[in-house]
Amino acid sequence: MNPTEVAVIIPCRNEAGSIGDVVSRVPAGMQSIVVDNGSDDATADRAREAGATVVYESEPGYGSAVTAGVTAADRDVVCTIDGDGSMDPAELLDLVADLDRGADLAVGRRRPDSPRTWPLHARAGSAAVAAYLRRRYHLPIHDIGPMRAIRRDTLMSLGVADRQSGYPVELLLRAGQAGLRVTERDVRYTVRTAGQSKVSGSIRGSVRAARDFVMVLR
Repeated sequence: MNPTEVAVIIPCRNEAGSIGDVVSRVPAGMQSIVVDNGSDDATADRAREAGATVVYESEPGYGSAVTAGVTAADRDVVCTIDGDGSMDPAELLDLVADLDRGADLAVGRRRPDSPRTWPLHARAGSAAVAAYLRRRYHLPIHDIGPMRAIRRDTLMSLGVADRQSGYPVELLLRAGQAGLRVTERDVRYTVRTAGQSKVSGSIRGSVRAARDFVMVLR
């Protein structure tokens, strides 16, 4: 697949310290769309300086930001990745290649480079939800991660409605219900290059995300 067919959506809130580097490492030819989800720092300026298209989404929530990016994208394939520098955008190429090989949805399984990269309280929730989806829908997944690739038309047809942290869970749930072919690849997961995680950076954030996960699965 030609990189010019791919849009990379990067939802952000207060990631001024890392977003420029993330955008600069997006593979050449791919469209970078940074969705500023209520930042009160220079995230948008740093993203624009690095060459990204900046979209503003005032409704808070990961799902709101991703949906705004998908709406703004004008490429056949959409990918997502966080803007905190914890993952390498170059690894999106492998996920996009899985679509070429017949996958409908390709997701990244985070492989932390050290114990402090991914706190146990954050890892446990993702693992539990992934185990449920494996049992219920036979999806070959072990992580509810933020790095993924899917054709835009396919994503739009799924009708993912969650606008908070439950978005990636609902996406996988609907993919399983629709019988889509899902693949999973290991991706390197490192300590964020700046700022603090809104989810795994605190027990409170992880509990809030877990609540959103459960609401989607009910």
